[in-house]
Amino acid sequence: MLELKGITKDYASGENVVHALKGISVTFRDREFVSILGQSGCGKTTLLNIIGGLDQYTRGDLVINGRSTKSYRDRDWDTYRNHSVGFVFQSYNLIPHQTVLANVEMALLLSGTPKAERRRRAEEALRRVGLGDHLKKRPNQLSGGQMQRVAIARAIVNDPEIVLADEPTGALDTDTSVEVMEILKELSRDRLVIMVTHNPQLAEEYSDRIVRIKDGLITSDSDPVDPARERLTQEQIQEHAVADARKGKRSMSFLSALSLSFNNLMTKKGRTFLTAFAGSIGIIGIALILSLSDGTQNYIKDTEESTMGSYPLTINATSMDMASMMTSMMGTSDELSSANESGAVESKDLVTDMVSGLANGATENDMEAIKAWLDTNPGDIDELTTAIEYTYATPINVYKSDTSKGVEQVNPATVLESLGIAMGDTQTEMMSSMSGGSGTAYDVWTELLPNRDTWERDYDVVAGRMPEAWNEVVIYVDKNDRISDYTLYALGLMDQSELRGMMADVIAGEKVEAADTTTYTYDELMDLTFKLLPESEKYAEQADGTWADMSDDTAYMTEAVNAADELKVVGIVRPSEDNSSGSNWGAVLYTPELVEHLIEEEDASPAVQAQEATPGTDIFTGLPFEENTVSLSMDAIELMIGQMPSDQATQLTEYIDGLRADGMSDEDIAAAFSEQMAAQTDNATYEGNLEILGKASLDDPSSISIYPVDFEAKEEIDQLIDDYNEQIRQDGEGTEIQYTDIVGMLMSSVTTIVNALTYILIAFVAISLVVSSIMIGIITYISVLERTKEIGILRAIGASKKDVSRIFTAETFIIGLVSGVLGIVVTVLLDIPVNAIIYQVAGVENLAAVPLGAGVVLVLISVGLSFLAGLAPSRMAAKKDPVTALRTE
Repeated sequence: MLELKGITKDYASGENVVHALKGISVTFRDREFVSILGQSGCGKTTLLNIIGGLDQYTRGDLVINGRSTKSYRDRDWDTYRNHSVGFVFQSYNLIPHQTVLANVEMALLLSGTPKAERRRRAEEALRRVGLGDHLKKRPNQLSGGQMQRVAIARAIVNDPEIVLADEPTGALDTDTSVEVMEILKELSRDRLVIMVTHNPQLAEEYSDRIVRIKDGLITSDSDPVDPARERLTQEQIQEHAVADARKGKRSMSFLSALSLSFNNLMTKKGRTFLTAFAGSIGIIGIALILSLSDGTQNYIKDTEESTMGSYPLTINATSMDMASMMTSMMGTSDELSSANESGAVESKDLVTDMVSGLANGATENDMEAIKAWLDTNPGDIDELTTAIEYTYATPINVYKSDTSKGVEQVNPATVLESLGIAMGDTQTEMMSSMSGGSGTAYDVWTELLPNRDTWERDYDVVAGRMPEAWNEVVIYVDKNDRISDYTLYALGLMDQSELRGMMADVIAGEKVEAADTTTYTYDELMDLTFKLLPESEKYAEQADGTWADMSDDTAYMTEAVNAADELKVVGIVRPSEDNSSGSNWGAVLYTPELVEHLIEEEDASPAVQAQEATPGTDIFTGLPFEENTVSLSMDAIELMIGQMPSDQATQLTEYIDGLRADGMSDEDIAAAFSEQMAAQTDNATYEGNLEILGKASLDDPSSISIYPVDFEAKEEIDQLIDDYNEQIRQDGEGTEIQYTDIVGMLMSSVTTIVNALTYILIAFVAISLVVSSIMIGIITYISVLERTKEIGILRAIGASKKDVSRIFTAETFIIGLVSGVLGIVVTVLLDIPVNAIIYQVAGVENLAAVPLGAGVVLVLISVGLSFLAGLAPSRMAAKKDPVTALRTE
């Protein structure tokens, strides 16, 4: 039962107050057809809106089933409109972008009815009003009468207790009006139907009761209700309260809001696409930057991984801080120096700082302790590496077997000396460090890794086989079976005197003709043999018991080389497809067993044994190490000069003649030479002499090269070394490991630069995201204005403020999602020509590619920004007055 007690409604307009209702008191039965008659502006529609919960009364009380509505909150009014009231409007108020079926389902959608049940009940309601054949049509495809019947079906689909009809026949012809009235009359048999109309004839014909209103007051009531007689019992009130509680809190799901918003957006496909595309521009920019950045990072990582075979982690006996040296050379600390305010030009200590940095940055590694640690397989390091290579200070002296034309050294290579290019010891050590620790980048003879499994992975055998014995080697050619002329000169297959002739022509300014291509058969290369001469075998005992370097004595060296161990070429190999770090110069590959054999030979050599037998005496001078003093006469000096190579002898003779011309006596010259010789021999030590003789211990390598399995394994090895160093620091004993990771250091610098550029570019492009978000907010605001009437309809059928807000939030969600996905798709398409350009310019294939994770994050960012942009318009939509919204066209 519905009861109005002294209902008044005032509208304030500035200082003026309009009294729309002036104390309406009326009671309605649960089942009757009531018509409210009156002139326009008398308050009929206002009364209907108050009964339906669309508008709030100023004073009085609306009692529903014995319960006062004074304590109703917004949620209670929403539930009341959705479950207890059905509205039928004069202008139909159907949502144009929804089908007939969807319009009727809307009330059920808000009440959370399952989809199948929702569809069944909506179809049943439409069949009840005679529209069972028009389910898929849209409102603009129906006649006025059909649209009004859709509105009636929507009003009754939730089986409400009250149907409120506001001028339902006002826009219909007579016949159609009769049809609508028949439907309403039928509905009144099991519920309360209240109709506002101007047509007294229809009211008299179909209504059970007529209430007339004039100037906001009831003037007559054809069948009034006695509240005392019709009042509900306390038990009935309780039953209604329980029933209302079962209806519970209703709410539109986000998926339903998405569906509603999607249908609306599909009616404006062009604008929706343009909005989404505009919103995607920022996403496209950032995605392109990230695709290039990530591609570059992956390229750097792939390069680092592919060069692990050439540039492993290297631990040298003496380690240099390459980063400090490079920093000094680049002068990067200049920015931190103070300004020069002296008014004059000052020197800048670039070279001094570099040399000082090298001196201070050079550290000694305890190689014996490190090898012992590695031998314990810490952290299963053997599983993390393809090989651990130990290099020793023992020189690999290799000569041509044929000495008929003189002794010719093939390793260490003398090609650069033939070109007039000499490298000092410091340069050699530095090149050794940067090339992985085994010789320099110019060495032709290269040691195979100790793990024989890597041989099958890295090399394809072209002819012969891989070495099996210590004295077997293989010739390494490039993937096209070519070998550089540098290697051919180094191996003695081409005459190095030709190089000296070419250099003479270059110096003379003459044109040097390119040499003809030389071809060798596999058999010719496999017929090659070489001689391995231990370093100590270059020294011979003299008559006075001292030992002298005989490497300049042709006869001695010829005899020594002829007696040396022979090395045989047993195969020709080329790099496999998986070997991206192979040399393009060609090389001779030997086994680690050759080094072990050579160390054993050095241990057994007479010179080494002589020095070990007299550890306190320098076998080169015959003097105790602490008493190495030299006193030379001028005759002895001239004798020494006569034994020197002609170029050095000539230079030294000219230097002495110059000293004499300056008035220096022979005694003074001899004293100066003696002092210089003493300075050079003062540094002689027992260990130093053994090193000169090539003596080495297998437990004390000069360098260690660690070859990780992959990049992740390299990071684990780095961590193992860090843990080792941390333990050393905690124990306070031993030496921390200082190692060189050339590729990692260089790639780290490049990565830092790439990251910095990426962040800067993203910061600029992100501005467009903000602009597009503002634009989406404006578009959503326009959508709110366009859908104001729809907001009123939704509120009338029970949608809460939160539901309305959720609908527009869903709309911005869809736009943001489409913008993000569109941005990623466009970026993927743009990456195709970008990759083509990069390939043409840099020769790198498929560099740019949007990372999956970044793509997902960018889509989420697009959705998030669109969501934030739509918050203000969606809240504005939720706050709209439903009565005002329904009047909006």
